[in-house]
Amino acid sequence: MQRRHHNIPIEIVRTVVAISEAGSLTKAADQLGLSQPAVSSQIKRLEQIVGGSLFSKTPNGSCATDLGKLVLAQARKIIEANDQVLALGGADATAGRLRLGLSSLLSRQFVQEQASRLGDVHIQAGTSSDISAALVEGHIDIGCFYQRGDVDADLATLIVDEYEDRLVWVRSKNFVLSPGAPIPIVTWTNDDWMINTLTRHGLSYRIAFSSQDYDAKKSAVEAGIGLTAMPSRMIPTGLVWAKEYYLPELPTIKNLLCIRHGLSSNRVLELKNQLSELFMYHSAAKDPHKENHKVA
Repeated sequence: MQRRHHNIPIEIVRTVVAISEAGSLTKAADQLGLSQPAVSSQIKRLEQIVGGSLFSKTPNGSCATDLGKLVLAQARKIIEANDQVLALGGADATAGRLRLGLSSLLSRQFVQEQASRLGDVHIQAGTSSDISAALVEGHIDIGCFYQRGDVDADLATLIVDEYEDRLVWVRSKNFVLSPGAPIPIVTWTNDDWMINTLTRHGLSYRIAFSSQDYDAKKSAVEAGIGLTAMPSRMIPTGLVWAKEYYLPELPTIKNLLCIRHGLSSNRVLELKNQLSELFMYHSAAKDPHKENHKVA
């Protein structure tokens, strides 16, 4: 039987040590520039990995459990080793570098637009759910991603801008559905943008292709394997908005721009403005819904 391996982010390791040194989750959160829910989320994640509680509540704050003391001893070694490796490249090798998380749907446009100004930014592209979780847990500083449905309370406090977009069906120009056949769909892994809607309308469907890779999904749709769903303004060249009568209307989706608590430098503000300009369409003159989308 293959053993499952876990990788523990260095941010979580630093959080464990910070709680021990500060004496409470609240004080550690202040020192780290995180919200208390974010710190709690990090600790719960590590507790699930090691199989027990790391801290117990006391009248004066938080105290490490026996298991917590063992973890702390190793955490300090991990931090020391990590810092020694970084020092090989110079003490200031990563100083001031901002961590930006982008939905895969947004990352290509942002990189193309801002390529010459990203020397001080580390970009992490992934699914919106991954970016959202990384932001709440403190692994990234700024996040821009899509959110459907209710927003978690610990995420809501980080939102600095948002735009509500429309999800639409997208297909290749030559796609034709055989009469009576299930609707073939191309999805993200664990994606419910289309499935919930089709199920609610009692429509038959089949997952023809599923991937976390944006380019792989796009290629599958271009090849006519099936239909997919995406925000109306993100339809790439070569694909068209599918308006066939048998396709039910999809829900709206929000594009959220979030910044971790405690970040207010000029560079953070600059990135915030760049992301808002690219992906938050508040002006009616810029509203992509008023554009004529090409339909074959």
